[in-house]
Amino acid sequence: MPKMAITVKGGVGKTTLAALLAYIYAQAGQAVIAVDADPAASLVYALGMPAELAHQIRPIAEMEELIYERTGAKPGTSGGFFTLNPRVDDIPDRFSVTHQGIRLLQLGTVSSGGSGCICPESALLKALVTQLILYRDEVMILDMEAGVEHLGRATAGAVDAFIIVVEPGLRSLSTAQTIQRLAADIGVTRSYVVGNKVRGEADRDFIRNNLPDSEVIGFLSANPRAVEADMRGQAIFEAVPELVEEARLIAATFDQAITAPQ
Repeated sequence: MPKMAITVKGGVGKTTLAALLAYIYAQAGQAVIAVDADPAASLVYALGMPAELAHQIRPIAEMEELIYERTGAKPGTSGGFFTLNPRVDDIPDRFSVTHQGIRLLQLGTVSSGGSGCICPESALLKALVTQLILYRDEVMILDMEAGVEHLGRATAGAVDAFIIVVEPGLRSLSTAQTIQRLAADIGVTRSYVVGNKVRGEADRDFIRNNLPDSEVIGFLSANPRAVEADMRGQAIFEAVPELVEEARLIAATFDQAITAPQ
């Protein structure tokens, strides 16, 4: 079962790709868990979750009683003694919602203690991501921001690959190169690029030519209906079937790439 982390800074379409890939794997009959680790937490809308399900979702990082129960420390604190390997095996099933065969879990963010803090919330989230990657037999799609906060070195090595979403522009491509270095630093040995908001062959060539050391596994075309779907809170895979077909090719290329010898 593929385990992938889709990452880059917000606004370039990584959540769109995460939702499309989740739908494609689910339609192929595979068990899928989509994990929203982005502070913007918009995957629920890209998946077109009904309002009654969306209202049930609560970020794990905000569950103070659960954090205290599992780590032995009060959320918002740092230092002191708490469990670094809390029990998390029941969390994905208890605190996720399922729609169209896709299980969605929202991690939330750690807002206390400063950057890189060792705190109860961080310990719980890292243990949870490790559980999802190593011990659950399902496709995992991790929609995360540009950092690697939720991935420790031991966990990252078990991710099949990072998928870095870019758009035609030098700033976006520069960010992609930074993320590739971060991924390599924590042991992610494979990273692939997907171009989004592509208007034609010139944009495809621009991305390939400016990322010569990166493996580009596909493109999503610029499509105004994708913006309209986002405004309506409609599932991207229902609103723009052309993007589904492009994402299907990306998924097939990804599956082939991660099984090829390095």
